[in-house]
This record gives sequence, structure tokens and C-alpha cells, in this order.
Amino acid sequence: MSRELQLRIVSAIVLAAVILIATWLGGVVFSLVAAAISLLIFHEWTSITGHQKIASRLTAFGWASVVVVAVETIFRGQNSGYFSSLVILIAFTLTAAVIGAIKGRGYWLAGGVFYAGLSGISLTALRGSGDAGLIGILFIFAIVWGTDILAYFVGRAIGGPKLAPAISPGKTWSGAIGGTVAGVIAGSAVVMISGFGLTYGHVVIAALLSIFSQIGDLFESFIKRKFGVKDSSHLIPGHGGVMDRVDGLVFACFLAFLGTLAFNAASGRLASASGEFISGK
Repeated sequence: MSRELQLRIVSAIVLAAVILIATWLGGVVFSLVAAAISLLIFHEWTSITGHQKIASRLTAFGWASVVVVAVETIFRGQNSGYFSSLVILIAFTLTAAVIGAIKGRGYWLAGGVFYAGLSGISLTALRGSGDAGLIGILFIFAIVWGTDILAYFVGRAIGGPKLAPAISPGKTWSGAIGGTVAGVIAGSAVVMISGFGLTYGHVVIAALLSIFSQIGDLFESFIKRKFGVKDSSHLIPGHGGVMDRVDGLVFACFLAFLGTLAFNAASGRLASASGEFISGK
């Protein structure tokens, strides 16, 4: 085993342990971790897109926006269903987009505000404060981690046609399919171990979250390729940056959070916890 692979494994174990402990504790502890992830994502996004190199009011506004959303998400009212955090985030994103357009700076910073802010909101909302939220977020973790691990090994073992050669030349259709199957199995195992009856709905949700996690991976690869960057940062030994590690997770959480929020709104239960989508309550 190479030293680089050993470093990657050790870093992954340490990161997983920290995340799982915070997930188990929930509450403010998990919210603070989610907020830290959000801020680190925005730091890396502005670094990749070049906004850190330019000291501007637009960049300062972006930082202020992400900080405000993170703080509001941590200290939000218990019955808001995180809807208020999402509204605030959308308002900041639109404002950043308008300012960027007026100043001829484009929409990359606005995109970073939305991407980073929604990462923190969705993670915190899905975990919630109850046991249902704990099971829900573990369900997502299992799917994303199962997908990521098996996609890598199946892709290397089988190879075959490339999934998106212009964006990420190393990814294959065999890896994507293998990863999706593994994600569904891992998610289903969490549901059954938790004592819930496994339904076709759980399997479909698991498959969609697995696919979205892979789309998230491709999305970050597209961003890095566009700006000529190999890693989002060098913060995590052997892994690169935070965005490199959570790209699939945040996209899966986006789908779970926004999908549950839309379903709850249609059902007249906007204040319901997003993390209850596994139990169906």
C-alpha cells in the first residue's frame, strides 16, 4: 500500500469519526459543524473562481451573506422548518447576482453564496433534533459513502466507457452503476437496521440520492476544470479540500432537503422537520 493511500485512509477515518460523533450529538454541535463546512466551502469556492485575489465589496458581501445565513441557521426558531433560512439565502444570492451583473463580474460569486449557504442549511435541517433526523442523515451518509467507495473500485476493476470524459476522464459508466447499486444497498441497510419497514419508496429515494451525489461530484469536477484547479484546497491531507470530500454529500442533501420541503409545503406541513423523510411522519 502506497504512503499516499495510507494517508487518504487515515484522513478519511478521522473525518468520518468527527462527522459521526457530531451527527450523534446533533443539536448545536452538528449545526456548528455544518456551518463550518459551509464557510470552508465558500472559502474554497472564492479561491477556485479567483474572487479571493480581488479585494472587492462584492466578495465582502458574499462572505457576509454566508456568515449571516450560517448564524441564522444555527439559531433559527425550532418550528421554522428552515424555510426562513432558505428565503434569506435566496435574497442574498439574487442581490449578489445583480451586483455581479452590474459590475461585470458575472455570477460565480452568487453561485458560491447559494452553494455554500444551501450546504449548511440542508445538512442542519436534515439532521434536525430528533431520532428521525439522525436516521435520515445516516441514511444519506450511507448512500453517499457507499456510492463513492464502490464507484471507485468498480470503475477501476471493470473500466469501460467513460461517464463524462470532458469533465472527469477517470469516471466510467460501470463505476457509476456499481456505485448506485452500492448506495441503494447501504441506504436500505440503514432503514432496516433502524427498524423501519423497507419500502419501494426508500429504494427509489436511495437511488435518486446516489445519482445526485455523483452529479455533485461531476459538478465540482466541472468547476475545477473550468478554472484549471486540481484540488479545491490542501486542507485535508491526501484528499485535497472540503469541497473535494463533500461534493456528493451536499448534492444529495440538496435533493433530500428541497424535495422534503416541497412535499411538506404541498401537504400543508411546512414546519415539519426535513429529516423525517425516512419515517414518513
